[in-house]
Amino acid sequence: MDLFNTKLNILPFDGEVDYYGPVLSQSQAQEYFEKLMSKIEWKNDKAIIYGKLIVTKRKVAWYGDEPFEYTYSKTTKSALPWTKELLELKEIIEEKSGETYNSCLLNLYHSGEEGMAWHSDAEKDLKKNGAIASLSFGAERKFLFKHKETKQNVSVILEKGSLLVMKGTTQTNWLHRLPPTKKVKTPRINLTFRTIVEE
Repeated sequence: MDLFNTKLNILPFDGEVDYYGPVLSQSQAQEYFEKLMSKIEWKNDKAIIYGKLIVTKRKVAWYGDEPFEYTYSKTTKSALPWTKELLELKEIIEEKSGETYNSCLLNLYHSGEEGMAWHSDAEKDLKKNGAIASLSFGAERKFLFKHKETKQNVSVILEKGSLLVMKGTTQTNWLHRLPPTKKVKTPRINLTFRTIVEE
């Protein structure tokens, strides 16, 4: 079995989430992790929740082909030009997934105590039913899906250097989250490559 060419749809119905496992060697994944930590323009994320501006411990960055504007949680970001490393990674995952992407939202979780609440990526700026490719570096974390109607849960452990691609009707029918955990003490970087459609 070829470690770098397997994929498995982990959803039982109403969507497609292909988990490829690691698509980079452990040494490549570590090298990219260190470069992303030092070269990306990380900023604390901001969200407006119940009318209050919340600043997260988690840090984010937004890069793209053009200075695309991307609005979520009622705040807007303007994309920075690609770095060399992001373009290299984009090329790798486009080849693996057979999809193309024009932007990337990056998340930096300093430890397992930082996570992400249930949500679906269905902002109007995103290509409808377009693929979103998630590439993980650093600490391994559990990632969960919950069906909006049946409430059925599906979980997967996202390994260092692994690729997960959400596509089709996944965002319409499923929520996903990164649950916090006190067991993980080290940082994780997650890159989510996506396609912005400008009106």
